[in-house]
Amino acid sequence: MKHLIQIIDNSIPEGVLRYTAMIHATPGELIVASGILLLAFFVSYFFRGPLLRMMKRLLYRRRREEFYRLLFKRLEKLGRPIRLLIVFYLLQQAIEIFVVTETVKTFFYFLYWLFFFWFLYEVIKFLLYVTLSAKIRKQRMARMELFNLFLNITRVILAFLLLLLILSRVGINLTALITSLGIGGAIIGLGAKDTLTNFLDSIRLVSEDAFRQGEWIETSEVEGFVTEMGLTSTKIRTFDNALVTVPNTILANTYVKNWTRRMVGRRIKFHLKIKYTENLREMERVIYEIYEMLHAHPDIVNENKVRYFQKMKLTYDSGLFNLEDKYGVRRTLLVYLDEIGNYSMNILIYCFSVSVNWEEWLRVKQDVIRRILEIVDESELELAYPKQEILLEEPNNRTTE
Repeated sequence: MKHLIQIIDNSIPEGVLRYTAMIHATPGELIVASGILLLAFFVSYFFRGPLLRMMKRLLYRRRREEFYRLLFKRLEKLGRPIRLLIVFYLLQQAIEIFVVTETVKTFFYFLYWLFFFWFLYEVIKFLLYVTLSAKIRKQRMARMELFNLFLNITRVILAFLLLLLILSRVGINLTALITSLGIGGAIIGLGAKDTLTNFLDSIRLVSEDAFRQGEWIETSEVEGFVTEMGLTSTKIRTFDNALVTVPNTILANTYVKNWTRRMVGRRIKFHLKIKYTENLREMERVIYEIYEMLHAHPDIVNENKVRYFQKMKLTYDSGLFNLEDKYGVRRTLLVYLDEIGNYSMNILIYCFSVSVNWEEWLRVKQDVIRRILEIVDESELELAYPKQEILLEEPNNRTTE
């Protein structure tokens, strides 16, 4: 490059050289620096435009393969750190024509490693996407929280390695620094005790598989859907559409009710209040009709509807756990005269809808109530409701003189 600058300067008249000397630069330096900047602009445009479109066309032809289809979607993000690395390298060459200092070299050294770790992170993220997609395609269990946890840990490790490289570049003795962290690390550890505890509890939550992203959970303080599990906290979207951030220590040390972990059966339970009657045969007939109606209902669970579940090979034959409790299957169906109330005879209706979806459960519950009311309406029984009777005592007849 110096030789090229010298050739340009030798071909420039001396009169022009006197004008450029006032800005402490030669025509050759200005021309070469401008050319490098134009080249950097062209490289940036070429990477973002023609090259990107050409590679996407090639990948689109092989879009039926999962790997190339995902690469097509992530191509721009994968290429961005490479493009910036080349552009900033050319920018450094242009700057060092005029200024060559250790500060400039250190600054670009930091940028190069930053772009390299950025590219490495995008590659790891892409490979995780490929693995996750393969599991989903094979209908295997895919845990997004593990994916996010691994990405978060990867970011921390890469940031730590980048910090070590920068410290080593500026001349700090890493051995002495690590040694001096004996006392300082203890102080920092005490100060960051809560953060460390939250991090360890996040690993504990993942290992215990208490809940996953997208699941509906409830604690004593918050209820909603898990949107993200981070290194130190979990974000929950409540039903009134608020985003709540809960430290993982709280979730790891309190009960968590997971409403999503049920495969078959969402409970329908209520009492049917009937007026007092001595016609027990009619009462038994109504109870029997309600039971038969529920048993035949297409959306209410019974023994026949979950018989297939017993044939599924979801656990060991030795019976280490109950299949129905493990995977959330409920098929209880009860219709009984449950209690004698203050003003009514109460029939317990206890069953489970096939669907665990809330809206579908509401539809099924409404249909069950409608059918029960029709059965009662066609019987000799009547629905009970609270009422008060006020008895007025007539005053004694008094004689007047």
